[in-house]
Amino acid sequence: QVQLVESGGGLVQAGDSPRLSCAASRLTVSDYVMGWFRQAPGKEREFVAAISWSGGRTVYADSVKGRFTISRDNAKNTVYLQMNSLKFEDTAVYYCAASSARIVGDTRWNRYDYWGQGTQVTVSL
Repeated sequence: QVQLVESGGGLVQAGDSPRLSCAASRLTVSDYVMGWFRQAPGKEREFVAAISWSGGRTVYADSVKGRFTISRDNAKNTVYLQMNSLKFEDTAVYYCAASSARIVGDTRWNRYDYWGQGTQVTVSL
């Protein structure tokens, strides 16, 4: 079965720059739009970033634009989310997801077919 496994989360300080990884198995990331979502306690799951199947186009939520960067390494079948200048409000569980729809600009979570289990990112002041 398809697996997306996130890693790289944990307790970090405001201003830190951790990188999340999403390793895929039984799924070739270059065949999918890959995205990152996050969910904070008591809030709905929200879109963070996505990268097209070719890697040529990226889309970001306004709240992270200029601070986060999504990328992919097709040779490693892995997607990354570089997070810079973290803020307290970035605290959430971060999920990796894959969409077969190939519409990178569609940020709705229900357009994604496969999901990872999530990794917690907690930003301390």
